[in-house]
Amino acid sequence: MLKVLLISFLFLFTFTTNAQVTYQQEIDAWHIKRVESLKKENGWLNLVGLYWLQQGTNTFGSGNNVQIKFPVNSIIENAGWFELKGTTVTLHTNSKTKVLINGIEKNNTIVFTTDSEKPIVCSYKSLRWSIIKRDDKIGIRLRDLNSNLVTNFKGIPYYAADSTFKVKAYLQKPSQKNSSVFITNIIGQTNAQNSPGKLIFTLNNKQYSLDALEEDNQLFIIFGDATSGNETYPAGRFVYANMPDKDGNVVLDFNKAFNPPCAFTPYATCPLPPKQNVLPIAITAGEKKFEH
Repeated sequence: MLKVLLISFLFLFTFTTNAQVTYQQEIDAWHIKRVESLKKENGWLNLVGLYWLQQGTNTFGSGNNVQIKFPVNSIIENAGWFELKGTTVTLHTNSKTKVLINGIEKNNTIVFTTDSEKPIVCSYKSLRWSIIKRDDKIGIRLRDLNSNLVTNFKGIPYYAADSTFKVKAYLQKPSQKNSSVFITNIIGQTNAQNSPGKLIFTLNNKQYSLDALEEDNQLFIIFGDATSGNETYPAGRFVYANMPDKDGNVVLDFNKAFNPPCAFTPYATCPLPPKQNVLPIAITAGEKKFEH
């Protein structure tokens, strides 16, 4: 009898240990992909500028006598100008500035309208820029593929995988068909965004809830917790979850919680967690604070 119990214990211990190792490997692989995405051309590490446009002419270049100053020596001193009329942006470059518009050299061309299906990417040597719209503000998001942060990036510290923070949740749908959550971004703009409902979950025998948003056919959660500003980024973190099954069940894995773009660059316009999404407990899982 004792031998049978010992064998059973060893089997259970081995199974549990292997499961823990496999889960840690899953989280490690997730972090590798996360770093790869940050380093991509459309990642967040290469942002070097965000310039809001004024109606009319906005001159640009690397010189001191332009309205929009790109980083020193990144482009000629007087490269041209952006013309903003209403919500349409036209790029005008001088004859010495060889700018590619989606890979083709052009001049005097529209680079943004509200009807644009995909962002138009302008490039000059290692620089890339596109136009973004945030509420009533329209601006230039500038990237440098050779930026210091990309070159010197050493990774992001994160907590060891802890399956305690991989919880079963239930998506409680709103009583009204179209329910909204008010989200404020880091530049102070507040917008109502559609919400598919609240995620209800239990952690350490206590029930909590988080308002979810929907993005790319996934649930998107912006949250803060008791680690925010201490071990993790002060303005909260993000986490994705798959859409609920037919019974409304969702797996919410905080081990895949990650820093918003603003943790890496001052040139992003990140959303902040609504007050109802600031948890009173410490979520010691996922990414920690990134130190430049």
